[in-house]
Amino acid sequence: MSAPERPTSLPLALVQTDPLTSARGWADLNPEERRRRAVVAAHHLDRETLWSLTEAHTYLYGSAGAGLSPRTRRAYREGLGKLLGHAERTGFSLIRPERDAGALYVRSLEAAGLAPSSVQVHLAAARALFRALRWAGATALDPFSDARPAKDKTAAWDKRQPYTDEEVQALLKMASPRDRALILLCAHGGLRIEEALKLRWEEVDLTWGVITVRNGKGGRMRRVTMTRSLVGALGELPREKWVVGGTQTAARQRLHVIAARAETRYRGWHAFRHYAGTRLVRQTGNLEYAARHLGHSSIETTRVYAKWSDRALDDALAGW
Repeated sequence: MSAPERPTSLPLALVQTDPLTSARGWADLNPEERRRRAVVAAHHLDRETLWSLTEAHTYLYGSAGAGLSPRTRRAYREGLGKLLGHAERTGFSLIRPERDAGALYVRSLEAAGLAPSSVQVHLAAARALFRALRWAGATALDPFSDARPAKDKTAAWDKRQPYTDEEVQALLKMASPRDRALILLCAHGGLRIEEALKLRWEEVDLTWGVITVRNGKGGRMRRVTMTRSLVGALGELPREKWVVGGTQTAARQRLHVIAARAETRYRGWHAFRHYAGTRLVRQTGNLEYAARHLGHSSIETTRVYAKWSDRALDDALAGW
């Protein structure tokens, strides 16, 4: 049987538009045409078309729906690229995958030294791709249905430790006014870095000390109370469209420079959010306050901050 020919006009309109337009484009195709395009893309390992198909299906049928976060979208796209690179090297077929192909892929990620959390993300992306391929009718198989990554032996509270009070102060001293505001948005406001970078002045009320986060995880909106330090830092900035703006890549690069100047360990931007949660739990003893401030949908997510804030064991042992 000859391989399907690559058409001269793969659905570029579907891969270069916003998620809703792309999803509508795939959904409006008649089933046979959708299957044909998916089969051709799967055979040729066409990354753009396969990503468009995966994004469309995840947007239409995923639990997050239209609230699929940019972070999750980037992780899925990166994971899809990882799987297609593996397929190019090993002959992994997206249309007729071998029974053990999924498990072997997971083990290859582990053997390459990827952290358990990274393996989980790549596995989620692979499953999303095959859900989309089955939706399109390109295959009826799912090699990842029984694939399981090795359990992470590191406790949640031992990973991605928050910055300490001393580290935050050292970083603030070495930061420019713009980066100082960004640090405090994350360390005091508890914003995720993508939320802080996308914050607009119309969402900031310096008089009442309140921020309205409209682009939160899962599309949720929340109101965040600002500290006096954060109000003061924002008050020093010029009133442009974005409060801080810029890309996450640039923000990470600047934080690396600031950490080097401060002679402080670089822990990434998300560790400031962990700092906010840890400090709140330590000062109030109330998980509900921390969950509300950070916008957690479940208080179970907040419990890790109780572990980080509990110094009773260290204090007890210090006197031995």
